[in-house]
Amino acid sequence: MAKMTVNGEALEYKLDGNTPLLWALRDASNLTGAKYGCDSHDCGACTVMIDGRAVMSCSVALRDLEGADVTTIEGLGGGHPVQQAWIAEQVTMCGYCEPGFIMAIAAMLDSKPSPSNDDVAALPNICRCGAYPRIRRAIARAAQSAAAVHQAEQSPPKQFRTGSSTEAHNPSQHQAKG
Repeated sequence: MAKMTVNGEALEYKLDGNTPLLWALRDASNLTGAKYGCDSHDCGACTVMIDGRAVMSCSVALRDLEGADVTTIEGLGGGHPVQQAWIAEQVTMCGYCEPGFIMAIAAMLDSKPSPSNDDVAALPNICRCGAYPRIRRAIARAAQSAAAVHQAEQSPPKQFRTGSSTEAHNPSQHQAKG
């Protein structure tokens, strides 16, 4: 048994502790976004985020996840900057690698909002269709979008004058008479 949070929901898996997270997600929770691709930790189709890090879910047993916070592609909700960039750059070909790539990229951008070419090249995910140029463009677009959001969050709030809009538009009518 293992208690953890999956996509914001507290869950307890009553499965053998040696069960890979991939199968718990797919079979017990019906979260089928993470794909079975190789069972050898090579392709990344099963990538999810565990405590904010990209992890191949076929490589981690439930017994090692007590108290962990797991996010799957379903937990991103569809509006994540990486998902939006993926659509804008028309990356999808067969779609099999898509959830794992998106999760790995999202985790990378959370830790490195402006990844280098080496960071991108270090992603372990494989696209058998060869959509790498589009994937790289999607990463750049998502990084740019995330940077803009980060910059907006860091900007000081706008200062507004107190008083009515009438005073702002007609200051001579509201000046103190003396």
